[in-house]
Amino acid sequence: MSLPHPFAQDPAAPPVYDKEDASSASKKSDPELNLDTAPTIHEGQEKYRRLGWKRLTVCLIVEAIALGSLSVPSAFATLGMVAGVILTVGLGLIAIYTSYVVGQVKLRYPAIEHYSDAVRLIWGRFGYELTGAMFAIFLVLLVGSHALTGTIAFINIVDEYNVCALVWSIISAIILLILALPPTFAEFAILGYIDFASIIIAIGVTIISTGIQAHNAPGGLSAVNWSAWPAPDTTFYQAFLSTTNIIFAYSFAICQFSFMTEMHTPKDYVKSIWALGLIEIFIYTMTGALIYAFVGQDVKSPALLSAGSTVSRIAFGIALPVIFISGSINGTVVGRYIMDRVFATSPHRYIKSLKSWGIWISLLTVLTTMAWIIAEAIPFFNALLGIMSALFISGFTFYFPALFWFQLIKEGKWYEGWKNISLSILNAIVFVIGIAVLGCGTYASVQDILNQYDSNSVRGAFTCNARSYA
Repeated sequence: MSLPHPFAQDPAAPPVYDKEDASSASKKSDPELNLDTAPTIHEGQEKYRRLGWKRLTVCLIVEAIALGSLSVPSAFATLGMVAGVILTVGLGLIAIYTSYVVGQVKLRYPAIEHYSDAVRLIWGRFGYELTGAMFAIFLVLLVGSHALTGTIAFINIVDEYNVCALVWSIISAIILLILALPPTFAEFAILGYIDFASIIIAIGVTIISTGIQAHNAPGGLSAVNWSAWPAPDTTFYQAFLSTTNIIFAYSFAICQFSFMTEMHTPKDYVKSIWALGLIEIFIYTMTGALIYAFVGQDVKSPALLSAGSTVSRIAFGIALPVIFISGSINGTVVGRYIMDRVFATSPHRYIKSLKSWGIWISLLTVLTTMAWIIAEAIPFFNALLGIMSALFISGFTFYFPALFWFQLIKEGKWYEGWKNISLSILNAIVFVIGIAVLGCGTYASVQDILNQYDSNSVRGAFTCNARSYA
């Protein structure tokens, strides 16, 4: 069935190029372009259509699986083993489904390039601008989060608190900038193999080390104080804050439209999301359950801090690639989003000429600098990131995909046939989960900020005090 062009009648939408109209459309919109514009655009499009499903899987892994996976054991310590396993597996399956819906929207409306384009189909210009701002802000904050994580890693690996922490922070930001420079995701995917090996080895070292420590401790493994159930004094705030650690570990749908835009065979995305989803479920469940069983209620976040001083430093060193590669891809994605909007009808968006490379490098420098300044200036930055995650991931992973299904995918009435009925119920549940994460997650993050101030554990802004990071 032939579908109408989703961006017709909307001047805010990025244009879609065909071989027949690329030259005329480009010359009308950019007076600097000449008769070579059309070939340049088509060459650029070829450059940006080289992503296969295997490399898409790698890109999704880079974006989704980072050092945050080692915060899952502490979530298990709060929720208990039973609830921890159920939530990790259940939320993972829901994330696979919502990612499947996102991919179906992309296949049905190929002109969509980023998440905001899809939201514009259901919420109009307002949704387009709002989601675009959410998309950019959240990804910039994630870059800042990885700059802080890199600072903590360097302090734990090579520093005895003798070097100003801002030095390590600046070094971390520079590394993130350099790694974000590859403009296409097919090129970036090469770094992804290093990233994946880094996190797997870091997790493996942590599991083995904590297992050996538990075995050699008095009483052995049977003496570890883990529990199948939450502690009786666990508050709702504590439980939901731990749940959000698991929820946000499955937030890969936010970049999926951007990645799929560069696929040469977009329908193959299903292989990628199943591969990623099952890998994530396995890694998160095994990491959370095993380390919690080996360490017990005293497990730290990230869990590699529970592996002992020497092993912890080794594990942080192994984890450096995942800290910086996973952080830098967020900068690449938001940079691509801005380039696609600002240079929608210009070959500069394909970053082929010296001038376009200058624009690209300058843009990434500005974005990375902004991320670093925000992360250093706000003393409760990680808690702020939690609030942003509750506000944004609740939509990107849950209620937006549910709305996509109801408004863009569903055929016929919701009560027509068992398939529509069952999928309507499923998507209604997903929507409710998204709204619950939006409300309860925001409350839990705000409460976390208040508790940090009450306990005087808030670090200073732009501080040299390395102990406040560690």
